[in-house]
Amino acid sequence: MKKILVTGGAGFIGGNFVHYMVNKYPEYKIVNLDLLTYAGNLETLKNVEDKENYKFVKGDISDREFVFKLFEEEKFDIVINFAAESHVDRSVTDPGIFVQTNVLGTQVLLDASKEFKVKRYHQVSTDEVYGDLPIDRNDLFFTEETPLNPSSPYSASKTSADLLVQAYHRTYGLPTTISRCSNNYGPYHFPEKLIPLMISRALNDESLPVYGNGENVRDWLHVYDHCTAIDLIIHNGKVGDVYNVGGHNERTNLEVVKTILKSLDKPESLITYVKDRPGHDLRYAIDPTKLENELGWKPKYNFDIGIKETIQWYLDNKKWWQNIISGEYQKYYKNQYDNKQS
Repeated sequence: MKKILVTGGAGFIGGNFVHYMVNKYPEYKIVNLDLLTYAGNLETLKNVEDKENYKFVKGDISDREFVFKLFEEEKFDIVINFAAESHVDRSVTDPGIFVQTNVLGTQVLLDASKEFKVKRYHQVSTDEVYGDLPIDRNDLFFTEETPLNPSSPYSASKTSADLLVQAYHRTYGLPTTISRCSNNYGPYHFPEKLIPLMISRALNDESLPVYGNGENVRDWLHVYDHCTAIDLIIHNGKVGDVYNVGGHNERTNLEVVKTILKSLDKPESLITYVKDRPGHDLRYAIDPTKLENELGWKPKYNFDIGIKETIQWYLDNKKWWQNIISGEYQKYYKNQYDNKQS
């Protein structure tokens, strides 16, 4: 029986991946390590918490003593690191926690994986490590050979983690892979991110804050397709390699917001333009050709289908996100967007 450690498995992408793996591979043991910070939510794992092949452990990936003890006890075959501070806006406000979790936490996991001879360490990264592309050049895409050029403290911390992973492979021979994905969307997405934020606020007839003129472009990847890609990479990906995972679904932020409003039959007058964020990347666009050609990956969702299913999920699961939109999150929202109208 393979034993897999999933770090950050109570978050958005990690939680979806835990669901995917627990159900697809009943013969695997999936251990979910999560610190349960503001974006971690055990309600996300309600449907799998009683499965025999699933176990939850609360802990911090940057706590070396704790992590090494866990590795010694569990003897993992595969480690998949989703655990990260991931919101760009928060990284602008408080870069330190991003370095602590995303860089130092990754180093601890790498050291433990090396010490206990893990057969595969996989780092879940982001297309933001590449920086951005010009909006007026639709022929340009991020490939695995694109130079790393991060724009924010968040993407700089993820870039640093990627470089550590590659260094541990070259220096110590640790069997590693890295995936870099475009913007994910789908079920269980924390409400501070664009799509769930706009859905939840539109349903309450509240203003929808859009940075700048809303023309920044993102390539949207359904979280299910991301899970299938990681599944392929950890089983069949070439050790030492990087794989880009993209959805071929480019939309401006404004287009996404208007799509949500139209689907919910809400007026565009709810849109409020706010002061642009510092270092706001213009365009992300991933070329996943390597993943498609080498491992046969194909996305299931195009954006038009995926966004409709996602909106419906939020309509059907109001209790999940309404429980989140309170307390610390409300304070964060007020600080981030109030009094910043342009």
